[in-house]
Amino acid sequence: MKRALLVINPSAGLEKAKKYEDFAIEKLEGLFDELTIKYTEKSGDASAFASQAAKDSYDSVFVMGGDGTVNEGINGLAEHEHRPNFGFFPLGTVNDLARALSIPLDPQKAIEGLDLSKSKKVDIGKINDKYFMNVVAIGVIPEAVNDVDSSKKTRLGRFAYFVSGFKQFKNTQSYAFSMLVDGEEKHIQSSMILIGLTNSIGGFEQILPNAVVDDGMLHMIYLKDETILDTIRTFPDLLKGVDTSSNYVGYLQLKQVSIKSDDEHELATNIDGDEGDKLPIDIRVLPAHINVYCG
Repeated sequence: MKRALLVINPSAGLEKAKKYEDFAIEKLEGLFDELTIKYTEKSGDASAFASQAAKDSYDSVFVMGGDGTVNEGINGLAEHEHRPNFGFFPLGTVNDLARALSIPLDPQKAIEGLDLSKSKKVDIGKINDKYFMNVVAIGVIPEAVNDVDSSKKTRLGRFAYFVSGFKQFKNTQSYAFSMLVDGEEKHIQSSMILIGLTNSIGGFEQILPNAVVDDGMLHMIYLKDETILDTIRTFPDLLKGVDTSSNYVGYLQLKQVSIKSDDEHELATNIDGDEGDKLPIDIRVLPAHINVYCG
């Protein structure tokens, strides 16, 4: 008997779930012998529901929500020996993993197009004791992203992050970091570090053109900026995409990295669009860790 769990975040995407949940339920009931439906009420619910489904040996776990709900679903599955197949119907502002896996951003098309024969084992990342499927950011990006509330995202979509970013721009500050990259020490000065698993960062699919979901690597970029003028000089490289180091942007492919701040500043991270741990952090890739239904 093939059993599936559907986790619905009713508040995602301006409560879009109400519009699509019946359609998703009908689709999944036609594909599985038994379907369990759970609704999130608070942070951590999707992770707990997915974890219990893994313990109960479900065949598949689906989530309906934004990148935060997808992240929770993956966190719920990652620790288990039996990890159910994972699927999701995107309702968020950015939907980076959907972009990387060619899943339609229109929820109805994503539901209609679900084909259980199309799946891919994808890499995930581990940061301290948490997991991520797309990106960890440090520096000016977390400050800008964490400043964006849900009403702004609803009105402006992914461009809400640009608006907030420009507000933060005048306060851009460069920090000193010490890193251990695959066993080698490295010291940098930068206002921003991004560590990604996919080519889509914040909905912009050209920033890490070499990153694919199953290459077994983490892709790091960092700005080589000590002044605001230096920061401005990085823009052309970022806009065209980073696949090698330049005078203004550093690029590394790696499997494991430890990062700490050499300053007295208490720097937070942003993990898949939500506020994460403060430095120091340890990050590593878990290759082909979860089997995900894709487009």
